[in-house]
Amino acid sequence: MLDIYILYVRISPVIYLSHLIHIIKDSVRSIAFLNQKGGVGKTTSTANVGACLASLGKKVLMIDLDPQSNMSMHLGVNVHGKDLSIYQLICGKKKVTEILTKTEISGLDIIPSDIDLASAEIELVNTVGRETIVKFYLDKLINKYDYVLIDCPPSLGLLTLNALTVANEIFVPLQTEFFALQGVSKLLQTFDVIKKRLNSSLEITGIIPCMYDSRTKLGTAVLDKIKEYFEDKVFTTIIRKNIKLSEAPSHGMPIITYAPDSNGAQDYMALTKEVIAQEKKILKLKGVKAKKQKTKIRAHAFH
Repeated sequence: MLDIYILYVRISPVIYLSHLIHIIKDSVRSIAFLNQKGGVGKTTSTANVGACLASLGKKVLMIDLDPQSNMSMHLGVNVHGKDLSIYQLICGKKKVTEILTKTEISGLDIIPSDIDLASAEIELVNTVGRETIVKFYLDKLINKYDYVLIDCPPSLGLLTLNALTVANEIFVPLQTEFFALQGVSKLLQTFDVIKKRLNSSLEITGIIPCMYDSRTKLGTAVLDKIKEYFEDKVFTTIIRKNIKLSEAPSHGMPIITYAPDSNGAQDYMALTKEVIAQEKKILKLKGVKAKKQKTKIRAHAFH
């Protein structure tokens, strides 16, 4: 089934970068971390990339759209009994300024989630424009940041649809184990529908291999298969299995704060620098295209 949809990802580096030109500009990059499978490193990747971006001087907004609120807790936000979650916003009970929360990391803000968000899909079923309600409430706020990172729930329901109308990019964390690619075809189908009907600027711009164990043949084999399918969309950095990554959320800290010398911290910092480097590739490609355009104009001028 996956091979049917491989058209979306098997493209040359030049074409791939061309698709990104309209996404990566001087304005905000809005990225949804998406995988409908749970336990693949999605929330861990969202929280730690956000923290690393902030540590590198970027202004970052985190949006927790998962009712489990794991990302909120990972970043040290107490979500219990506060009534300051994105649920309160989309139900019209709070203003965005009331729920926007600063974290312990300078430059890193978050719109938290809580368990009440689980009922949102039912409560919004008859709401007009329910697929874009999050975008409606956050549109003005988003433009104040360099990056907006969205932690999606492990499903392809209404909350995920809302994330994909806010985002202009998708990062897909994939666990380097046997069932890694199971369900990816459905994710790609959903991406195609959203791009056609709700968000024409949406692109899959990164695949993050997670939980890699170089000691196993299976891990290496799955990683090779991921690279075969997704080619240049796979980040060079591979997130290795690391006990410190598992411990950090229980302390309410990102890995660069909890264990800055760990493999997990090194991996996520390297990944984050790759994310930033995507912009440099785009600027370089823009420069080449501009130079070619000038050459064409000069050529026409002599005819």
